[in-house]
Amino acid sequence: MTTTAPILNGRVVALAHYAPRALLERVLTRHGITFEQSVALRVVSVAGDSVDRDELVTDVIGSLKTDESVVRGVVDELTASKLVEQVPAHASRLRLTDAGRELYETTTAESLGIAARLYEGIPAEDLAVAGRVLTLITDRANAELAGA
Repeated sequence: MTTTAPILNGRVVALAHYAPRALLERVLTRHGITFEQSVALRVVSVAGDSVDRDELVTDVIGSLKTDESVVRGVVDELTASKLVEQVPAHASRLRLTDAGRELYETTTAESLGIAARLYEGIPAEDLAVAGRVLTLITDRANAELAGA
């Protein structure tokens, strides 16, 4: 019996998102953080020394497509749990604490291991095509959201 490859559509994209996310959520839960908190930690981490609180909120809203109040709550949770802190000389800026940096590095290493296992054996050309197509879909969806 011959099977045909599924056609790329919303369901295929969603399944490809949620199955790996479930694996990631296991890692995050084991370390006591949520997916949303991990997204915010990443933004702070890649920002370098610190990030403006409003820029952090805007970036996370753009990534998660959620309400500002939800993201501000996530930032407050990270601050309360001492994973991020205000920069003393610049109250509007946040930076990772040592605990936040260690947690981010640990969960990132574990998530990279998951990704390596999931992508293993997939030809680079196929990954490049998938990346281009998914980026185009994301760009189009973001454009529609911006116009709504």
